Amino acid sequence: MGEESVEHTADGRAEVRFIGFVESVEKDWAKIRIYPEYCSGLKGIEEFSHLIVLYWLHLCGEKERRTMLVYPRKHTVNVLTGVFACRSPARPNPVGLCVVELLEKKGNTLVVKGLDAFEKSPVIDIKPYVPKTDSVEKAQTPEWAR
Repeated sequence: MGEESVEHTADGRAEVRFIGFVESVEKDWAKIRIYPEYCSGLKGIEEFSHLIVLYWLHLCGEKERRTMLVYPRKHTVNVLTGVFACRSPARPNPVGLCVVELLEKKGNTLVVKGLDAFEKSPVIDIKPYVPKTDSVEKAQTPEWAR
């Protein structure tokens, strides 16, 4: 896909609509509240055991959005790495991605396990986790990321 096929606004921006937010985070679970206008989009979601949650890293400031090289925090080896080669929250578009286990759906609230977002993080999207398409056998990662 060439750059000519991508639509751009005059200022290079696009609009993202938040569909909800992280209402609470406990030790082993979290609640995601979906805004009423998006609740019909949850139909059938309880049939999946796991979900992919995309959320906005709302605590990242402009300094982090300009950072291109980081030392990944969760690793003990100090390897200077580009933000696109790690999961650092410092990045031009602070979008978080997390695979979670769906524990329960209560109306417009999802109770999930394994969410690594903070309370009040805006939720961008939720997708079902489908092992056939979302899992890659024999994927390669650098030693420091294992």
